[in-house]
Amino acid sequence: MASPRTLATATGTCFLVTHVTSIGGLVLYGPILKTADYVLGAGPDTRVLLGALFEVLLTIGIVGTAFAMYPVARRHGEGLAVGYLGLRTLEAAVIAVGIVSLLAVVTLRQHPPQGADSAALLTAGKALVAVHDWTFLLGPNFICGANTAVLACLLYRSRLIPRFIAVLGLVGGALIFTSAIAVLFGLYPQVSGPGMLAAVPVFAWELCLAFRLITKGFNPTTAADTSDGDAP
Repeated sequence: MASPRTLATATGTCFLVTHVTSIGGLVLYGPILKTADYVLGAGPDTRVLLGALFEVLLTIGIVGTAFAMYPVARRHGEGLAVGYLGLRTLEAAVIAVGIVSLLAVVTLRQHPPQGADSAALLTAGKALVAVHDWTFLLGPNFICGANTAVLACLLYRSRLIPRFIAVLGLVGGALIFTSAIAVLFGLYPQVSGPGMLAAVPVFAWELCLAFRLITKGFNPTTAADTSDGDAP
């Protein structure tokens, strides 16, 4: 098995990959998400396809964080480690559904079904974009909030990293999950001031965790503990 230091570097790198690709994908998707009649127009398809590629790399990075973390994390709480792995995989799967929905819009624009009128294409395009919007709420908000709390709890108990970073994750996970509930019931849009503000602690947690793992790794004393089961 790779050393804890190598696994820490791999985990931190995957977290940084998720940040770069998530922001890049959202920016590149701009035309298809903001233009209601994208499916009927000329459309910058290459830009949207590049955004899809970014999000494919995003899903790989998301799952990579959990796989790289698991060999060390399981020594300090196998149940939490498995839970984090499962939730991260589920988050990536939900995001993948959103990728497919936008690629389907591109296909409809490039190769519309024979006999389909503009109204039908417009309705189908809007429906597929709506699917993406809901996956964006479910994956990077609800599920991300849950897996952030799970990992932060494990890291807080095990002391694999400084506890103030773990506390930031616990706060961030709870806040973004709560914000997702507010968005679900229409209190404010997901892409809004309150929605973005609620995401700041999770954003800060992942960056702090990434740089800590890349520069210093896990706490050498606890990371070297090979005992199974939960930490005291």
